[in-house]
Amino acid sequence: MAYDPRLVNSGSTTPQTPPPPPPPPDSAPTMNETMDALQAEAPADSWKLKFCTVCASNNNRSMEAHLRLSGAAAAFPVISFGTGSLVRLPGPTITQPNVYSFNTTSYNQMYEELHDKDERLYRTNGILNMLDRNRNLKWGPERFQDWVPGVPRVDHVSKGDKGALGTEAGVVDIIITCEERCWDAVVDDLMNKGNTLNRPVHVFNVDIKDNHEEALLGGKAILDLANRLNESALAQRNLHGPGGWENGTGAARLGFDDSVPEILADWQEKNPNLPALWTLAWL
Repeated sequence: MAYDPRLVNSGSTTPQTPPPPPPPPDSAPTMNETMDALQAEAPADSWKLKFCTVCASNNNRSMEAHLRLSGAAAAFPVISFGTGSLVRLPGPTITQPNVYSFNTTSYNQMYEELHDKDERLYRTNGILNMLDRNRNLKWGPERFQDWVPGVPRVDHVSKGDKGALGTEAGVVDIIITCEERCWDAVVDDLMNKGNTLNRPVHVFNVDIKDNHEEALLGGKAILDLANRLNESALAQRNLHGPGGWENGTGAARLGFDDSVPEILADWQEKNPNLPALWTLAWL
C-alpha cells in the first residue's frame, strides 16, 4: 500500500480529508495599523519623529533646517518643501530674480547656471554656497502643494537624499514652516487635501527672516524644538507603547499631543526673537 500522509495517526485506513485553510481576515490591516506594528518591533532608542520643513522656495530657511535635522548626532527623518508658485532666487537687481520650476529643476542645475552667469556676484551674495549645500542634501526643490501624503518616497532614498531614511512611507509627524504666509499655505492645503490618511500632524511656524545669517540661527532653534518634541514623544511611547500612534488614538499619542503646548511655550521663552505659531492638523 502506498504511503499516504493523510493516514498517519488517523486510526483508520480510510483517507482523511485535510482540514480547510483558515478563513482570511475580515479586512487587510490599514497603513496606520501596519506602521504601528512595524514601529512596535523597532528598538525604542531607534525611533524618531518624522519632520517636514517648509519655506517659500525650498532653498534657504527650510534647507538649513533640513540640514540641521538630518545632520544631527541623532539624525531625524526629514523632508522639505516650498510653498511658492515658482522658485525665486536673487538676481542682479531686485526686479531681475532668477526663476525656476519646482520638482523639475535640480539644485545642481541652478548652481551651474548661476556660476556661468556671474560667479563673482553669486559667490559674494552667498547664493552659490547655499546651492552647493542644497545639492549635497537632496536633488531639487519640491512644492508642498504637489506633495501627496502617503505616496511612497523610496526614490528619494535611492537618490541619497539626506534624512530620507524613515520617510519612505510619505508621512510625517511634525511640519515646521519658516514664515507665517507659508504656515497659512500649508494649513490651507492640508484642509484641501481632505485628511485622507486620518493621521494627525502638528504644524508649527518659526518666523525666520529670509537671509543666510537668520536661517542659520533659525535652523539651530528648529533642531532644539525637534529634540524637545522627540524627547516627549519617546517618553510617552516608552510609557504606553506605540499602539494607535499613527492615527492618534493611542495613549502615547494623546499624551504627546497634550504635551506640545507646554513644550512650545518653554521653547518660545528661550527663543523670544523667533515668534512661533502652532496648530494640530490632519494628513
